[in-house]
Amino acid sequence: MDTIKSVLGKASKAKADIHVDDGDEIKFGLKKLLVRTTPGHTDGCISLVCHSAKAVFTGDALLIRGCGRTDFQQGNSYSLYDSIHKKVFSLPNDYLVFPGHDYTGQTCSSVGEEKQLNPRLSKQREDFKKIMDNLNLPYPAQIDKALPANLVCGVQE
Repeated sequence: MDTIKSVLGKASKAKADIHVDDGDEIKFGLKKLLVRTTPGHTDGCISLVCHSAKAVFTGDALLIRGCGRTDFQQGNSYSLYDSIHKKVFSLPNDYLVFPGHDYTGQTCSSVGEEKQLNPRLSKQREDFKKIMDNLNLPYPAQIDKALPANLVCGVQE
């Protein structure tokens, strides 16, 4: 399909049809998404803001009552905390938050809810760092296959 293009954050250094950076716009039909870089889970994480829908699509950076892990693949707790607070939590409280995935079946939250109720990101920066350093998450079973695929946007040649 010639009309479908892959879009990744420029800082990812991964293969994509289009690389975007902070402040870029992605237009489709009559809508547009504003790119906000939200590194910390990975260098290339982006969040996409749709002001006309009062929504933000946060990928793996901000999850509902959680956030992306920071213990591998370019993760950095301070960068994640700062980018979420500056680029997502600066949006109006009524903006809807749509994460890239959720492990509990939740599909939507709001900026205001996450600022207040997120058990990690509602804390101070140093407390967030301690939480992230002590998650003790297991090594993902498929990560050794997933990371190389991520770098080529899933396209194996």
